[in-house]
Amino acid sequence: MRSALITGGSSGIGLAIAAMLRDEGFELTLASRTSERVEAAAAELGATAIAADVSKAEDCERVVREHVERAGGLDVLVNSAGVGIAGRVEDAQLKHIDRQLAINLRGLVLVSQAAIPHVRETKGWIVNLASIAGTQPVPILPIYAATKAAVISLTHSLNADLDEDGVRAIAICPGFVDTPMAEYSGLSTEEMIRPEDCAEVVRMCLRLSPRARVPQVVIE
Repeated sequence: MRSALITGGSSGIGLAIAAMLRDEGFELTLASRTSERVEAAAAELGATAIAADVSKAEDCERVVREHVERAGGLDVLVNSAGVGIAGRVEDAQLKHIDRQLAINLRGLVLVSQAAIPHVRETKGWIVNLASIAGTQPVPILPIYAATKAAVISLTHSLNADLDEDGVRAIAICPGFVDTPMAEYSGLSTEEMIRPEDCAEVVRMCLRLSPRARVPQVVIE
């Protein structure tokens, strides 16, 4: 059975992608920082839960190791853990800068680093949740936007580096998605992208022929 590991899998886009992968027959591991939330989400989907904080290097390695030990391999890695803290650059507190860099970029790099040997074996996918904020100026979320721009760049580099191994990576760059993270926007639910829209992009990737890759998708 194919298997997938989803960080940030207890809610929002990560949970929507996990639900889609469950429907596609994948064995799932959901990882998230709060044990109660990830255990509840995993129970709903028949998945395995791992409480982990991707800002900690040891947790990044651990989630991949525990998934592979249980599932016997890894076909799809979904890096969905993320955090955004609003504020101008000149006002940003060091702890808020470090937290966004640690979760959105450093943690994503470390989880991917641990996963690459396994997705190489399965010629699998690395799905990185970036943001439309990484493609344009964003005065209110400058550090978040910078981390997402870095994720987009990293995704393109992963494609170039792992092309001969048959591993493909995609950076999904949605605008405002109907999740708690977007509540500050003031937009109504009807005006926002659904988490399931991002999941459908991943479903499309799973149906591509082996040589087809989609390095980046912007959803507006």
